[in-house]
Amino acid sequence: MTPPTYLSPDHVVRARAPLRLGLAGGGTDLSPYCDEFGGAVLNCTIDRYAYCYIEMSQDGLVHFIADDLGVAEAMAPDRAALANAALRLHAGVYLRMMRDHVQGRMLPLRITTHVDAPAGSGLGSSSALCVAIVEAFRELLGLPLGLYDVAHLAFEIERIDLALAGGKQDQYAAAFGGANFIEFLAGDRVVVNPLRVSRSVMCEFETSLVTCFSGVSRRSDAIITEQQRGMTGHAHGALESLHQLKADAVEMKQALLRGEIRHMGEILNRSWEAKKRTARGVSTDLIDNLYDTAMGHGALAGKVSGAGGGGFMMFIVPPQSRTALIASLNAAGAQANAVQFTSQGAESWRARIV
Repeated sequence: MTPPTYLSPDHVVRARAPLRLGLAGGGTDLSPYCDEFGGAVLNCTIDRYAYCYIEMSQDGLVHFIADDLGVAEAMAPDRAALANAALRLHAGVYLRMMRDHVQGRMLPLRITTHVDAPAGSGLGSSSALCVAIVEAFRELLGLPLGLYDVAHLAFEIERIDLALAGGKQDQYAAAFGGANFIEFLAGDRVVVNPLRVSRSVMCEFETSLVTCFSGVSRRSDAIITEQQRGMTGHAHGALESLHQLKADAVEMKQALLRGEIRHMGEILNRSWEAKKRTARGVSTDLIDNLYDTAMGHGALAGKVSGAGGGGFMMFIVPPQSRTALIASLNAAGAQANAVQFTSQGAESWRARIV
């Protein structure tokens, strides 16, 4: 029987998923904490994306290409060989989709990706990339998957199939987009609550934000493993800090809905102190220096986005002081700039190759 044709040779499927800033509650989406106590996070997606393009391969091979990393590999459509691919996310999504949706056939495809942030950025870039690849396959294969399905599938591929350390918030943020208060409950239940924040409040918050790449990409594995060890052993300090982070997420949500930007700054600083108590390495001398620089040049509050150890930081600053803050952080050797919020989550489309 002739296999179905999913894409003509002169067309490509494209998909993108937004990266996110974690405002509060990060860490409470990790198991076993969320399984036992329930987790809650507040995050907003920003105008940086993970992209995936899928074309039919003309040479019968499977191609995985990460343009931003300068990595490209081509392999025979053999499950064992593909399982050892260097680009693990590409291979993980490909193999899961072939197994579950095309009866195990190995389609000759060319999968190309790039991300608007370096690996280890703390902006959820790896999970956003996984969501973008899943979304591209959803479009390619015509799968009846909703936003929860796309996010959960990306989570399973990352955390179960590939055994990559991390929590659950990034996949749901990338799939849904916008400002979301996300609850993580026992039984692997996730509830995404999109926030109806007034346009004027979001504009004021956006104008009060500065993001800053520390210049150091970090591996979050060790930090996450230590946090999970503290959860499993019910280490008092780690648990109390996580309870505080969850409470801060609830309070931060209310402050955002009311437009209380200065109070959001107070919560952000409190959360940063709690976050540092969950594991060693969350902060470093470099991060501390950038934080002190920012606070000395008008910032009201700041924290690392993500697990910590490097990547991006975020600061709340009075809008009239934002330009000076960006200049001072850049002079300190970081890469600081403004940021814009986005409301759209993962999306895909077909295009003719030009």
